Amino acid sequence: MAGAEPNRGAAAWPPVPAEDVRRLLPELERLAEEMATAIQRGVPEYARPRNDVYQASIRGAVKHAVREFAARITDPRRPHERAAGVFRDIGRMEAAEGRSLEPLQAALRLGARVAWRKLGQQAACGAMDSAALAPIGEAIFLYLDELAGACSDGYAEATGEAAGEIERRRRRLLDLIVVDPPASAEAIADSARAARWTLPRQVAALALEHRGPGYLGPLPALPPDILIDLTRPDPCALVPDPEGPGRAQAVERGLRGWAAAVGPAVPLARASSSLRWARRALTLAARGITPAPGSVVRCAGQLSTLVMFADEELVAALAAARLGPLRELRPAQQETLGQTLLCWLQSGGNAREVARRLHVHPQTARYRLRQLQVLFGDALREPDTRFELEIALRAQQLVHAAGKLPDVWELGQIH
Repeated sequence: MAGAEPNRGAAAWPPVPAEDVRRLLPELERLAEEMATAIQRGVPEYARPRNDVYQASIRGAVKHAVREFAARITDPRRPHERAAGVFRDIGRMEAAEGRSLEPLQAALRLGARVAWRKLGQQAACGAMDSAALAPIGEAIFLYLDELAGACSDGYAEATGEAAGEIERRRRRLLDLIVVDPPASAEAIADSARAARWTLPRQVAALALEHRGPGYLGPLPALPPDILIDLTRPDPCALVPDPEGPGRAQAVERGLRGWAAAVGPAVPLARASSSLRWARRALTLAARGITPAPGSVVRCAGQLSTLVMFADEELVAALAAARLGPLRELRPAQQETLGQTLLCWLQSGGNAREVARRLHVHPQTARYRLRQLQVLFGDALREPDTRFELEIALRAQQLVHAAGKLPDVWELGQIH
């Protein structure tokens, strides 16, 4: 190639006398044919007897390699980019056909053995000086290494590009599924085929975030069928078949170093709802309202909390309306009687159970319950009122346990 940089590995090539090179030239075409035949017979992946175009391409590649080799041993400083480019393309084609590099490497080794055997035969019959065998043999295996390296480079480039394209398609598919409202079933199905992703019957969304600002932990190591996009402002993932055997444990292990919430299992068409609930659970977990055993909050175990905090201002207003009778008490009395009332509601009105849960004497529990009866009166007999009182007390208990009250809870805070 005119103007190309000389081969940087030229100094490693052994010198071969010009006379010996000239003796090789008439045999090159026959040698290339023998090598191509041996490869097609010895490597099953390249044996396609009924495909004339494929056979011709194999023979063409072998002939090109042989001619370039002859040119290189004639002039070791000859640029080698042309041969490297051809075999880089071959490596890319192997990747495109979904094969590993092993068949190609086997073909290169087989071709080198055929060439070495042919040289030995020529030396044995006196057609070549036997002293030339060693340098030519060394050159053959140096050339083999170069071609194998070029194939590997092309293969790596192609697989990297393919993986990048599949990843891009999977991120696009995730967008189509979790957008609210989702794309049409036909658009999702087409995108799933392009992304090589099997449409599941059920999914669960994952809302993700690093454990803290500036955290540089490992990327999630999730099973390959989980769609994930960490480039979004709100990173998320989609887990197919979330209730399958071992699925929860695999997700938990893969998310070490990340805070995450798993939305409820839903049909694929409702994935946006699962993601919305997962994001809400993650926000509540950051405030300490939902517990987070390990690194993952599971919405399935926090549904009542998610319901209560779906509209936080509304539940704060409910607390302000229903817990008004406690406002006239001292703060310590408010806390004591509020805990007692919640315990009474949760234990079906059983005073002994209230005493057991609060670790107080039954007489103490009864005294507190009489105080509550005076404060709330007949309202404690109304099922709807008891239900609303329990919601208000449980929500306020969670908010108080989390620490500082958000502004919205000033409305329902007991003074």
